[in-house]
Amino acid sequence: MSKQTHSFQAEVAQLLHLVTHSLYSNQEIFLRELISNASDACDKLRFEALNNAALYEDAPNLEVRVAFDKAAKTITITDNGIGMSEQEAIDHLGTIAKSGTKDFMSRLSGDQKQTASEQGQLIGQFGVGFYSGFIVADRITVESRRAGLPAEQGVRWISGGTGDFEVETITRPARGTSIILHLRDDAEEFLNAWKLKSVIAKYSDHISLPILMEKEAWKDGENDQPGEMVKTGEWEAVNKASALWTRPKKDITAEQYQDFYKAISHDHENPLTWSHNRVEGNTEYTQLLYIPAKAPFDLWNRDKKAGVKLYVKRVFIMDDAEALMPTYLRFVKGVIDSSDLPLNVSRELLQESRDVRAIREGSTKRVLSMLEDLAKHDKHTAGEGADGVTDVVSEEDKAKEGKYSQFYAEFGAVLKEGLGEDFGNRERIAKLLRFPSTTTESVTVSLADYKARMKEGQEAIYYITADTLAAAKNSPQLEVFKKKGIEVLLMADRVDEWALNYLHDFDGTPLQSVAKGAVDLGKLQDEAEKKAAEEAAESFKPVLAQLKEALKDKAQDVRVTTRLVDSPACLVTTEDGMSTQLARLLKQAGQQAPDTKPVLEVNPEHTLVKKLEGSVHFHDLAHILFDQALLAEGGLPEDPAAYVKRVNALLV
Repeated sequence: MSKQTHSFQAEVAQLLHLVTHSLYSNQEIFLRELISNASDACDKLRFEALNNAALYEDAPNLEVRVAFDKAAKTITITDNGIGMSEQEAIDHLGTIAKSGTKDFMSRLSGDQKQTASEQGQLIGQFGVGFYSGFIVADRITVESRRAGLPAEQGVRWISGGTGDFEVETITRPARGTSIILHLRDDAEEFLNAWKLKSVIAKYSDHISLPILMEKEAWKDGENDQPGEMVKTGEWEAVNKASALWTRPKKDITAEQYQDFYKAISHDHENPLTWSHNRVEGNTEYTQLLYIPAKAPFDLWNRDKKAGVKLYVKRVFIMDDAEALMPTYLRFVKGVIDSSDLPLNVSRELLQESRDVRAIREGSTKRVLSMLEDLAKHDKHTAGEGADGVTDVVSEEDKAKEGKYSQFYAEFGAVLKEGLGEDFGNRERIAKLLRFPSTTTESVTVSLADYKARMKEGQEAIYYITADTLAAAKNSPQLEVFKKKGIEVLLMADRVDEWALNYLHDFDGTPLQSVAKGAVDLGKLQDEAEKKAAEEAAESFKPVLAQLKEALKDKAQDVRVTTRLVDSPACLVTTEDGMSTQLARLLKQAGQQAPDTKPVLEVNPEHTLVKKLEGSVHFHDLAHILFDQALLAEGGLPEDPAAYVKRVNALLV
């Protein structure tokens, strides 16, 4: 029964300091987090008991109890779930065994502008909700026994939230965990049944287990003493205790849907939209899927598990069931409850199951439908139709206005990954994509919009990829397109070039990079222009031959171009080659990139290019021409010092 003292992991000590000093303005989240943990502990017991029913011992009914003691100034949250052994208490309550802890800590403490609710969101996201108890308590006692262990192997864990904690062995007849919060003076408002019930109703009504509190009844005072509420010894459920997704849609309010989302996602903002459906047929399941309003900061973390919660016949099976949702929709939150999968389904089985494939396909289509609905209403405003009748926009549709733009700003780059990952839905995904263009810098141009306003005789959808929007917008390769008023889509997301490899045409019209292959404007270029270009190329042949020789180590070819108006030169790749931008991105990511040389295209009408002929500085001018073309598209010369030396030599 001897006590042992342990030190907190350094990150935990830092976290506890932040919790106790930063989160006062949103104190009530402690109850949400501790009840959520209690519910998870019961889910874990239910799951383990599938293979070992003896774990239920003599208490098969799972529940959470919330009690308070005004005299002792304590709140106790008790569950009869899986419980903890002594070692598990030391491991789970003394360390944060999550990757990305440092990033989490810096986010929690670094930005002073963060609201308390945002900090609370981070606490929940990183699975360290237990420590939120220190928002209201200056001391926490945890008493627990793991299901299946004898009563004498219970554990008591005590900490004041500073540098260490005490652990001792106790006798605990009941399976599960009790968390006893010794409240600070500024948290005494929670020593009140009405207050606790209102917080539970706000955050935990969806919990499918009963959350019990002791009933109270009014007792009149005696001998001139005031009356008071006294506990009756009976316990009653203070939540609905039925899984939200199992209720009929008509019985669920928007606020309840939003609160459920916040509880499962640990997000402090309402979702953009959601969809709740019962799917029947060969595979039966219920889906409640949400699209968040904001991207999580670890959206691009490859190690982060993502996916929806999986239940089988309302029994919790696993968080982050990635097999149920494609990677490019990893931002989707929600619940899928299957009627067909076995209760002992594993992650390995999920990968192979025919039912899972059907659920994944159905859920993917449902998410794309939600996005299509938002996109349809994104710019919808009431107006007079062609028949003179004014459109009436419903309140529901009005509420959707602007939401797709909001979604796309957060998740558009992730959605593009679907072009390479989801062949079956590629056309639907392509219709949802939005880009800036040479006619508008706002990310609003769809491929359908572009196609609808193509010039007569235009045979391709033109686009350019670059590291930044500014680099794309100012690229020399756009000059002839600007001169002729041809719209070009500007693509500056890192994923764009990779994704566009999988989208060769849209609705029958080919997509053409303006930086690949020889520029061919087809019917948009008149015969006089074509003839002038051919004549220029012929007369410039000797200089081209010299340039090819001078740049043989850098350029695959050198040729005259019609795409340039104001610039002397630009770099392009062959039709099937990898662009220098994509090669740079691959190298930055530590991946192998083929060692391909670009094609240098020169403008024979430019003064600098004309200066080449007969120049004693031909070799230097040729290399300057190439390096400047590289700089113009966001690259760097292979030897920056040599470039500077050449330019300086010509300047003096």
